[in-house]
Amino acid sequence: MSTTETKPESAEVEAHDDSHDDINHDDIDHDMHPSDWKYIQIAIILALLTVAEVALYYFPPGPFEVPMLIALMIVKFVMVLMWFMHLKFDSPMFTKAFVAGLGLAVTVYVALLSVFEFWAS
Repeated sequence: MSTTETKPESAEVEAHDDSHDDINHDDIDHDMHPSDWKYIQIAIILALLTVAEVALYYFPPGPFEVPMLIALMIVKFVMVLMWFMHLKFDSPMFTKAFVAGLGLAVTVYVALLSVFEFWAS
């Protein structure tokens, strides 16, 4: 028995090498992650939003207190997702999944609040 190996022709090797290059590397930004200073800025913004939420609690309650708190909660949620969980740099599929979860959570929360407001004895 002979143990001869057949080497592929150079055209086959080139075609094979090109088939692994399905991703267009020109579209990928390798410097996508923000600097440390950007993370500090986002943290400061989140801290200020938290101060605003706490300050809202100390004002006399009004008809806009809960909607404003929900809006601040949504803004903070989106900022944490986009920056600290790097969702801004990931596939849009992940963004859609988190937005769907946020929508469901807000809907359930508002429904539960309405039960206490309108159906309490």
